[in-house]
Formats: sequence, C-alpha cells, structure tokens
Amino acid sequence: MSSLWFDKPTHQRVWALAWPMILSNLSVPLLGLVDTAVIGHLPSSHYLAAVAAGSVFFTTLYWAFGFLRMGTTGMVSQAVGREDNGQNRFLLAQSLILAAFIGGFIWLISGPLIQWGLPLLASQEGISEEAFRYAEIRVYGAPAVLCNYALLGWFLGNQNSRIPLLLLLSSNLLNMLLDVIAVYGLNMTSDGVALASVIAEYGSCALGLALAWRLQKQLKQTTPSQQAAPQWQLLAKLSGYVHLISVNRYLFVRTLAILFSIAFFTRQGSLQGPDMMAANAVLLNFLLLISNGLDGFAHATEALSGKAYGSKKQRDFYQVIAASLLWSLATALLLSGIFLVAGEWIIAGLTGIDSVRALANEYLIWVIFLPLVGVWSFLIDGIFVGTTQAKAMQNTMLFSVFLVFLPLWWFTQGLGNQGLWLAFIAMFVSRGLTGLWVFWRLCQTDGGYYVHFAQGRSQP
Repeated sequence: MSSLWFDKPTHQRVWALAWPMILSNLSVPLLGLVDTAVIGHLPSSHYLAAVAAGSVFFTTLYWAFGFLRMGTTGMVSQAVGREDNGQNRFLLAQSLILAAFIGGFIWLISGPLIQWGLPLLASQEGISEEAFRYAEIRVYGAPAVLCNYALLGWFLGNQNSRIPLLLLLSSNLLNMLLDVIAVYGLNMTSDGVALASVIAEYGSCALGLALAWRLQKQLKQTTPSQQAAPQWQLLAKLSGYVHLISVNRYLFVRTLAILFSIAFFTRQGSLQGPDMMAANAVLLNFLLLISNGLDGFAHATEALSGKAYGSKKQRDFYQVIAASLLWSLATALLLSGIFLVAGEWIIAGLTGIDSVRALANEYLIWVIFLPLVGVWSFLIDGIFVGTTQAKAMQNTMLFSVFLVFLPLWWFTQGLGNQGLWLAFIAMFVSRGLTGLWVFWRLCQTDGGYYVHFAQGRSQP
C-alpha cells in the first residue's frame, strides 16, 4: 500500500506536469495587471473602465468554451495510453476544426452578441462607447483563442505541459509589448489594447500550430505498422464528430452552471450595497489564487490518469490519483495557512477603501476554509476529464448548483452575506462529495471504467 501512495516516479511525473501549468495559470492575471497599468495611466478613467468591462465580457465568453481544452485532454491522453498515435493525430485535427468553427460562428454573430452582452457590464455612455470599440476589435481573435484551447488540451494530453507554458508566456509577453507600443507609441486607447490582444492570440496560435505539426510528424513516424490509419475523410462528416461533441456538450453545460453560480453570487452581493459587492469581489480574487494552485495538479491528473486508463494499467491509475491527492492536499493546506496568516494584508493590498476592507475581513473566514473544501472537486474533475466522464462532471455540478447552492441560499437569506457565503461554500462541499461518490461507484463497478484496486488484480 505504501508504494501506492509514495511511488517516487509517479510523484515526479505529477510534478513535472503540474509546475508548468501552475506558472501558466499565474501568467494570466499578470497580463491583466499589465493591461491595467498601461491603460490606467491615460488621462481619463473611462478608458480603464472600458477595457475592464470588455475583458470581463470576453473572459466569460471564452471560458464557456473551455471544454475544447478539457475534452481534448481526456481523449488524447487515453490515445497516448493505448499508443494509438493515429487517433492522437486525428483528435488534434478534429479539435482544431471544431474550435475554428465555433470561433468563426462567434465572429459571425458578434454584432448582436456584443450589443446584448456589453450593456450588462458597461452602462454609462462614455464607458459603453469605448467598451464597444474594444469589443468590436477583440472579437476577431475568437478563432485563435479557441484553437489555442484545443492546442493546450492536445499538448497536455500528450504529457507535455512545458509547451503550453511556452505558448502562454510568449503570448502574454507579446501582448505586453504591443500594449506599450499601441498606447504610448501610436497614441491609441482601448482599441490599441484590443488590437494587441488579437495579434498576441494569433501569434500564440501560429506558434502552437508549428509545434503541434512538428510533434505530430514524430507521432506519425513512430506509429506501429499494425495500427489502423486514421479515417481522415471523417473530418468532413458530422458523424465523425459525434463522440467529441458528446463529451464536450456535457462539459459545456457544466461550465455554464459554474458561470451561473458565480454570476448569481455576484448579483446577490450587489443587492446588499456597493461596499458588500466590492468586498465579495475582493474575496473572489482568493478563489483565483486557489484555482491557479490546485488546477496545476488537476491538469496533471487529467493527463496521467487518462494515459493509465487508456493503457489499462490499473495500479498506475491509482498511483497517479494518490500522488495528486497528496500534493493537492498539501497545496490546499498551504493556501489556507497563507490566508489565515496574511489574509488581511492581501485584502489591504487589493483595496484601500476602509469600509470595503472591513467587510472583506469580516467574511475572510469563509475563504480560509475554501481551499480545504474545494480541493476535492478539483481533483475529482481531473480524474473525470482524464477518463472522459464528462456526464458525471455535468451532473455533479448541476446537482450542487441547483439542489444545494440555490436552496440553501434561499433558506439562509435572513443571514445576509453570511448565508450567501455559506451556500457558496456548500456548493464546493457538494461537488466534492458527489464527485467522490460517483468515483467510488465507478471503482466498485466490475467491468466499468474503473476497477477497485482493493480487489488485488494484477497490473496488465
């Protein structure tokens, strides 16, 4: 049993995949800080407000299609486990075509999409006009952004997290450089920041495609002669995308449920006044730090558990889960400790408004416990992505949002913001418990996705 939990090579593989993804995640908020710093030194504040509104709009929009990354990772990692290089390359082509199609569709309907979505975030006349200028340029990057999702998923599925790190860092650095050139060199405003983002997105996509082309050529050369060649003609037929779309539709619904829960939480906080809304927004930044830390191990779990499942190596499968669990728990404990000791300092660094700071400090206790209750859902999601249990991810999320979060919020409205946070934390608890229950059921199902390692079956 000790070798299951403390297998050194497995821990090394988990860390080798996790640390580049953690750094990749941390580079994203860094880019937002640079955008803010560049545009924030213009003479009027409405430029900054416009970029902020536009950025939130596109972040939310693109996040809804994050299934292009997760679905690709799961299926590719299983193909790697089966050593099916032909299917591996075919999945890359399928995912890129689907991503380009969705991105192109977003671009085609961008007019009504922006006209409907932006006013929800930018209602003042000056802010709205600049935000529309930003959005009308930024939307041209949609195909590149979604293709980048597919590329990131494919590289991660191939047990390579360093190329995703390279792509994200190069994109962010190029964006930062172009921001400075556009704003200070060409005297542009929010439109310059948008143009810089679009160029950086296509630059990252071009680099990713070049690296993927090189890697897939290597896969083609190493394909065993007995493997069936991919049926490339299926790329032109809808029937060839049935499995990919089936997996991704569940992930899409699951992502929409997450977005709904965050939007609902933000909305209910705003109804309690601007200071309470601002305090909750400050505390949600802690959730960003939590996801950045725990997502790295979740990504490693996706790739390694999918490979072990694809190769039918049961002991490897459970060793990956054990190693990822230990490191995820250690990270969660570290984050909770940091928030306990330095939480008020972090809040002070995020806002200088005394009333907002006081409210955020009052509700800080919820955020201190959040890593410990949320770590389970991150890990389980990693396992489910790797083994393409997308329907289970959808159902546990829907249950947690609509049968736990919303009812508990309803019955605790008398507690005000404390009740809102209680319901929000309960949603994470529910995601973890329901996910663990589904995982346990799958482990108990003989001949199903997983086989319980306690049965003592030998590794193939």
